[in-house]
Amino acid sequence: MSIGFKWRSADAGRLILRLGLATILLFHGVYKLGHGVDWIKPLLAQFHLPTMLAYGTYIAEVVAPVLLIVGIQVRLAALAIVVDMCMAMLLVLRHRIFSLSEQPGGSWAIELQALLLFSSLALVFLDAGSYGLRQKPKQMSERQSA
Repeated sequence: MSIGFKWRSADAGRLILRLGLATILLFHGVYKLGHGVDWIKPLLAQFHLPTMLAYGTYIAEVVAPVLLIVGIQVRLAALAIVVDMCMAMLLVLRHRIFSLSEQPGGSWAIELQALLLFSSLALVFLDAGSYGLRQKPKQMSERQSA
């Protein structure tokens, strides 16, 4: 296996991670576009947080997934999702963090949110890879070794 192939494999992995994360979150975002985020406001108020933060959900679950899909500002988009998942765990799921799911199989009660959180966190430390609209030009030495 050549070094060039390894780089392409890593870029393909980043693309799959970006697209998978974005697809799942877009469904949540589309739901919130249709039903609103007013239900989040009382939860924010319980923690003495500004209710205007509820609209950040649209950024994290609509705008950020679109940015992930096209490969622009991937780290920033992923960071928005990290914040969104932390808020979801704090506001809605805090009582289930150390619980098993009620469904058969013995899964973690917040495994979807945790998976989204950790996938987003991985993208914060990675980048978009080569497959995206905005990519860094490869250095001459990288092209020659590929």
